Amino acid sequence: MAGYKFPVEASHIMMFARAVGDPNRIYHDADYAKETEPGGIIAPPTFPRACAQFDPDYPLRPRIGQRWFGSGKEPSGLAEGEDPPSSGMLHAEQHFEYHRQVRPGDTLTVTNRPGKTWEKEGRRSGKLRFTESIDEYRDQNGELVITARSVGVQTERPVEQK
Repeated sequence: MAGYKFPVEASHIMMFARAVGDPNRIYHDADYAKETEPGGIIAPPTFPRACAQFDPDYPLRPRIGQRWFGSGKEPSGLAEGEDPPSSGMLHAEQHFEYHRQVRPGDTLTVTNRPGKTWEKEGRRSGKLRFTESIDEYRDQNGELVITARSVGVQTERPVEQK
């Protein structure tokens, strides 16, 4: 199964923790972390999402020389009056199963496989189609470190505003 590499560095862990507003010293203070149960710096629980920046196919990252619809108040890179692209898919759930803690020095290989799909009737948007995607993170020794499941939902039609 092909995948991409996600090198884990101490500074990356620290910056991620700061970005999500988590002040726990176990994410950046090696002396403090040494005295804790894990015995060293570890990554925050949602840290695996930072792998997206290492995924060559990640669709939400700007690419040099290509238009991008952005994430600010107003779309950037679009012609006036042009709507931003949309797949109609919404992120519904995210689950992380840790088999061990992520630590600085790990090089994780991330692979993706499809999970389950199911449908449900929505009250206002018609049929809802749920799609599960499973990412596996293996370390430099091939050991499974994290299994992440995400669920997306696509509506049959737009929800009408009342």
